[in-house]
Amino acid sequence: MSMNVGGGGGSKSDINVTPLIDVLLVLLIIFMVITPLTPYGLDVLAPQPPPPNQPPPDPSQDRTVVIQIDKDKNLKLNQDPIQWDQLQDRLEFVFKTRAERVVFVRGDGELPFETVAKAIDIAKGAGLEKIGLMTPKIEAGQ
Repeated sequence: MSMNVGGGGGSKSDINVTPLIDVLLVLLIIFMVITPLTPYGLDVLAPQPPPPNQPPPDPSQDRTVVIQIDKDKNLKLNQDPIQWDQLQDRLEFVFKTRAERVVFVRGDGELPFETVAKAIDIAKGAGLEKIGLMTPKIEAGQ
């Protein structure tokens, strides 16, 4: 076995990787902290059917607001026909005095999602905080 004991000179040209590893670990920690904070898209809310042993609620007490869009892109707010350009004003009027600001959107199955997204955008523009999507499976109570 031989050993180098000084002398015999020249400069040593090895890269010191310790600072690079420190920087790498700091970046890794930063990305681990930031990643859970990124938004993932729309939160969806679906109406829940009543429990099986409970009688259905009285229709006069129902405060649910539903935007219905048929396959011809005609709108109804609950059961009242309405035009697209009147929807935002009508939603603002309906929810002006309500504390719970929830609306549901029911679109025809053959309707392109673009039309449903337009209704969701109008509802967001009217200041609604929660917008739910109604599907045929939920309406059937399954």
